[in-house]
This record gives sequence, structure tokens and C-alpha cells, in this order.
Amino acid sequence: MSLSYNKLWKLLIDKKIKRTELKNMAGLSPNTLAKLGKDEIVDMQTLLKICDALKCDLSEIVEYTPETE
Repeated sequence: MSLSYNKLWKLLIDKKIKRTELKNMAGLSPNTLAKLGKDEIVDMQTLLKICDALKCDLSEIVEYTPETE
């Protein structure tokens, strides 16, 4: 399973929001921000906090790519 948060980073650039600002807006920990930066799995609650802070849909911040066999 492969997750990518590239859409999130592009959205932040488009909205002129820095990662540290997102951390404060959504109430994220530095560890969570680091996980997002490494495309690691974070819990759904975290993704929803980000969506609420940015007023966007989940599909606008994360992309899932299934692994092929």
C-alpha cells in the first residue's frame, strides 16, 4: 500500500500556507508532520483535522496507490 501526501503540499503552496502554520492550524504534533513528510500512514482523525483546517476534502490531500502483485 502506498500513500502520497503530495496533493497536500501542493495545496499548501497554492494557499500560501507553510507546514508550521498547518501544524498550528490543525493542532498537529511535530512527529505527525514528519510522518506526513515521509508519506507514512497517519490516523484518519489527523487527516480530518487537516481537512477541517484547510476547508477541503480528503481526496484533495492524500492519494492512495494500491500495490500491484
